[in-house]
Amino acid sequence: MATQKFFPTVKNLFPTNPTYNPEEIANFISKILVNSIPSTPLQIRQSLVSSLNPQVTHLVLSNPNVPTRSCLTFFNYLQSKPSLIVQRPDLQAHMMLVSRLFKSRKFAEAKNLLNSLILDDDIKHTFQDIVTLAALYLKEEKISCKLFDMLFRVYADNKKFEEALEVFEYMKDRDFDIDDRSCIVYLLALKKCNQTDRLFDFFHRMMSAKVDITVYSLTIVMDRMCKHGKVSEARDLLNVMMGRGLKANIYTYNTLLDAYVKKHDSNAIKELLSEMDRERLDYNAATYTLLIEASSSSMKFEALFEEMRSKGIDGDIKLYTSLISWNSKAGNMKRAFELFDELTNKGLIPNAHTYGALINGVCMAGQMAAAELLLNEMQKRGIDVCRVIFNTLIDGYCKKGLINEAFKLWDVMERKGLEPDVYVYNTIATGLCKLKRFEEAKRLLFTMEDKGVEPNTVSLTTLVCIHCKEGNLVEAKRILGEMKRKGKEFCPNTTTYNVLIDGYCKRMKMREARKLKDEMELGGLIPDVYTYTSLVHGECICGNIEEGLRLFGEMRSKGVDRSLVSYTAMISGLSKVGRSDEAFELFDEMKEAGFVPDDTVYSSLVGSLHGGD
Repeated sequence: MATQKFFPTVKNLFPTNPTYNPEEIANFISKILVNSIPSTPLQIRQSLVSSLNPQVTHLVLSNPNVPTRSCLTFFNYLQSKPSLIVQRPDLQAHMMLVSRLFKSRKFAEAKNLLNSLILDDDIKHTFQDIVTLAALYLKEEKISCKLFDMLFRVYADNKKFEEALEVFEYMKDRDFDIDDRSCIVYLLALKKCNQTDRLFDFFHRMMSAKVDITVYSLTIVMDRMCKHGKVSEARDLLNVMMGRGLKANIYTYNTLLDAYVKKHDSNAIKELLSEMDRERLDYNAATYTLLIEASSSSMKFEALFEEMRSKGIDGDIKLYTSLISWNSKAGNMKRAFELFDELTNKGLIPNAHTYGALINGVCMAGQMAAAELLLNEMQKRGIDVCRVIFNTLIDGYCKKGLINEAFKLWDVMERKGLEPDVYVYNTIATGLCKLKRFEEAKRLLFTMEDKGVEPNTVSLTTLVCIHCKEGNLVEAKRILGEMKRKGKEFCPNTTTYNVLIDGYCKRMKMREARKLKDEMELGGLIPDVYTYTSLVHGECICGNIEEGLRLFGEMRSKGVDRSLVSYTAMISGLSKVGRSDEAFELFDEMKEAGFVPDDTVYSSLVGSLHGGD
């Protein structure tokens, strides 16, 4: 009997308001299902539908004469009519059908059914309830093992980690074969949700359960270890697993290589590369990308790029972006654009990081018109402008003194839903300072907290700088004290002290300047070339030439490289008091160090020839 005749048949067999017991209703439905056409939707009379209950459903689903596919059709019908069915399929109905699907090797359908069960909050159940029903309907251990393996994956896919772990422990306790691929599903789900501690704990459980661990699960765990700074532990784990006969692949080694590159650990990189060569592992594009990132010179990364191409390895967008970034930072924009053209000719699609690297390069070169062209091009390609690119452009405009253009970009950011961060506030405040618009810079920094943006050391150092330039050293010193009281996030750094020391030196308050140098050293900060140059200049202005010379000599003993400005300050100081021989000695030393003297140095030296002792 065809399914389309189902409705008239029901009318004939079931007169108005008949009373039938569950077995009779189940038998009738079973007969219809046996004779139904699979592709035709079921149609059941309302009076019959209202008679359906869990007992009827169970009887139909457990009837061996009803094909499994027809049971699934009936089940889906019940699920699709929530407003008509008094009681939807319960946990037992789900497990009856799942068991039948497993026996019929319809694993995809079984997984879908388990997934809907897990997501159905109306069906209250525990894992033990599933265990009980599985034992009732699945007698063969092999099939039962497959069911729990699938349930483990379904729980993992739905981020139900506690339940998944319960399944794992159940399988382990019964000596079921645990598939490493299912464990990988669980590990990847934990990784995606940043459940790092659980991930490490589960891997230990895998090892104690003697799961046949593969290089894929090992690499996942090592990756998380490295991302959380446990690089040495990741290296130790690799050694342990290789000692057990596991052979690492290029992806495993790349994980460690990435960590060493980020740590700038050149010795570890060298040792790892030697080990990779001993293991006869062929580098892939990711390996070369990491090596290029670790390169210390353009010659080295270009050689690596040529080596990669000679081996027939095609570079991906990440590698090209890394090369473009390197060249952009080095100021070699011609080569950066050549690489950009090359990648597009190869059919690779530039992303926000690629454009960001180019925009950063042209901004560093002060070519803001080129930056705007690149910005327009990426938008035409449908690439969203991210916060980093906005920040880069704002920084570029500020360095060129185009503060109004920076504020325009600020408005664009806000319209796109990107609230300016502390970097933007600091950058524009610094730009305003360079234009001597100190009041505007202060107002901007003071409004940060009102906008929910927490100021940082750079913000407060900028305020110190503004007050120093305005001659308000008392307020500058007060902010320094406030920074020290606020603690770690706001601790003054070398730049903070340098700004204040320079302020005192320019006002010939050398006693306070020296105290600040001592204070910063007691705090663990190391004076740099700017610290010493300010102090040398200040001592020379005040006529304390011997103290200036002592500080100038201390630079060398402390390993601080002298700069053109520090030489100029000392030569000028010596010249002013007529110590021309010493001034000319420093002049020669300065040229030998590779510095090109400017007009100030020549003027000072000429003046020293006419000065008295």
